[in-house]
Amino acid sequence: MTTVRSLFSRARAHACTRGFAALAAAGLVPAQAMAQGLPTMEAPSRGEGEGLLTTLQNYLFDFGALGGLILATVAFLIVAIAAIATFNEARVRGEWSKFGVVVVVGVVLIIAIIWLATKASEIL
Repeated sequence: MTTVRSLFSRARAHACTRGFAALAAAGLVPAQAMAQGLPTMEAPSRGEGEGLLTTLQNYLFDFGALGGLILATVAFLIVAIAAIATFNEARVRGEWSKFGVVVVVGVVLIIAIIWLATKASEIL
């Protein structure tokens, strides 16, 4: 009984595989026809390169530069939120020295992050 079941399961798996392959082959022709009006993908900033690996490395460079920009943006937002919170606290208490320290350290931190992101993009 188990051999009959295994034969049927193998036949069903083989038929499903062949069916999916036929559907995929039939589905490629309309997809290519519909893709004719789409714009082409833009090349990476360093060029496409000589092969697939070089092109992928160039795209990863672009993603790394984008990650640095996102990091700088997040740092700017964190510093701005901290400065606003400290400003509200300083206005209530009248202690403006802590606000000045937060703003100066925040500006230095943002400048350092932007400088490091720029140097990292040159190294990549």
